[in-house]
Amino acid sequence: MTITDVEFFPVDAPWPGSGQTERSVLVRLSTAERIEGWGEAFLPWRSDELPARREALLPILVGRSVFEIEDLLGLAVLRAAPLRCAIEMACWDLIGRIAGLPLCLLFGGNYRQLVPLAARLGPAPAPEAARLARELADRGYHCLIATSQGRVEDDLELVAAIRQLTQDRADLIFDAAGHYDMDAARDLCAGLDGAGVEYVLDPLNTRDLDQVASLRRQTSVSLAVGRNVRGPADALAVVRCGAASWIEVDLQRVGGLTSARKCAAVAQAAGLGACLSAGPSLGVALAAALHLAASTPAFSHCHQSPSQPVDEDLVVEPLQPVDGMLAAPQGPGLGIQVDRASLDK
Repeated sequence: MTITDVEFFPVDAPWPGSGQTERSVLVRLSTAERIEGWGEAFLPWRSDELPARREALLPILVGRSVFEIEDLLGLAVLRAAPLRCAIEMACWDLIGRIAGLPLCLLFGGNYRQLVPLAARLGPAPAPEAARLARELADRGYHCLIATSQGRVEDDLELVAAIRQLTQDRADLIFDAAGHYDMDAARDLCAGLDGAGVEYVLDPLNTRDLDQVASLRRQTSVSLAVGRNVRGPADALAVVRCGAASWIEVDLQRVGGLTSARKCAAVAQAAGLGACLSAGPSLGVALAAALHLAASTPAFSHCHQSPSQPVDEDLVVEPLQPVDGMLAAPQGPGLGIQVDRASLDK
């Protein structure tokens, strides 16, 4: 089975809870047998440059076997991690459809029948974020992610407000979003000690993992690294310098499902916890993340997701959480069908 065509479909999707939009691009790969596979990534491409993008990729992709994943990932034209993620995702969708099996079975089995979700609260004042946290806990979410406001005092107030309204009904992760220098990060961690936070993600505004390791030695709060993890080599670097006890693996940041699985293997071998993140999705990337989380034991923590679905969900049967959990779709490939009428609209 070889690739015969590639198409790009840009969609300006609202980022849930923020009022902002992101340019999400759906990628469709097709074969001579009229089988198609879909991928999704955030790419800042303008609509008027899509024909040139297609013309640049088409002669390189056409004629390639969809099964030659590692060879495809080494192409210079796919150097950009989000594009590499979307193309690879579409190939895996094709492979599953050709085999007549859901992707999770090709990745090792349906290890988790249900994938627990960690709902990201988004930037909001403490009272508003706390009310949303309580609502999500009432809906069955087992884990919540609070996002830094950019000031230590505000962040400590935010965590205290969330904990007051949710008590112990949901775990809490705090994403510092790389806002702080060493002194402020140390103050933040000191204030969060005993506050019931499972770990602090990306506390420092640096990519220097030795600095993160230094902070870890100065606090009893667990730390996690996400922004620095752009592939398995970065995951190994986190292990070697002892920077964190958790890593967050973002599909688009690491460049796709294959790289994410390798990152998870590194974390598991080193005894680190690992969680998976794919960001807001039109349905395609979410389905891919669910298959990966369902089949990979190393992703032992909740899959991170927005607290609200994207309005422009473009799959025929949207994935709706039940009690804060989702199952990987069990159809062939990614197990979803893109609604072409909605996409064209």
